[in-house]
Amino acid sequence: MGNRLSKIYTRTGDQGTTSLADGRRLSKADLRLECIGTLDELNSALGIVLAQDIPEPVREALTPVQHRLFDMGAELSLPGYQSVDTARVEALEALLDNLNAELPPLKEFILPGGNPAASHCHLARAICRRAERLVVALNASDGPVSGPLLSYLNRLSDLLFVAARRIARQGGGEEVYWLHERQRPEDAP
Repeated sequence: MGNRLSKIYTRTGDQGTTSLADGRRLSKADLRLECIGTLDELNSALGIVLAQDIPEPVREALTPVQHRLFDMGAELSLPGYQSVDTARVEALEALLDNLNAELPPLKEFILPGGNPAASHCHLARAICRRAERLVVALNASDGPVSGPLLSYLNRLSDLLFVAARRIARQGGGEEVYWLHERQRPEDAP
């Protein structure tokens, strides 16, 4: 960052527009800005997960992801710039495989829950899926978005699912399994 901000507000967005890194001004309602904002929201949700007591392997996997998400926002802000390559996607897959190796196979769907940190990780996963849908829409309408960025978001949501499972099982905790309506009490709301 060449120039440091001495003032946080600039008033340049008061009319509902903002600038991309290439200088173009867009409406704050533009799909590209919705993508960038959702990546920021995801990064904030990850910050909540990382601020909690979580297993060290999960922390080591998710901490660099925050930096990558910031890079991805920059990529979307500067069309033509690519911050994610296939090597980053492959590294995410390796992390996913390592974290998943210690978990039992799934036999039921899992509900978000288990403990506060796992619940926050599931929320981050849901935000990641929304970011992925928005970036796919951006690619279709304003495109192109790099293939590795799309793949990274897809793998990241999987990683967050596995991370939530690991966090829920931390310290002898349990995951919350979905009960089919046939398995629930008849008087359940």
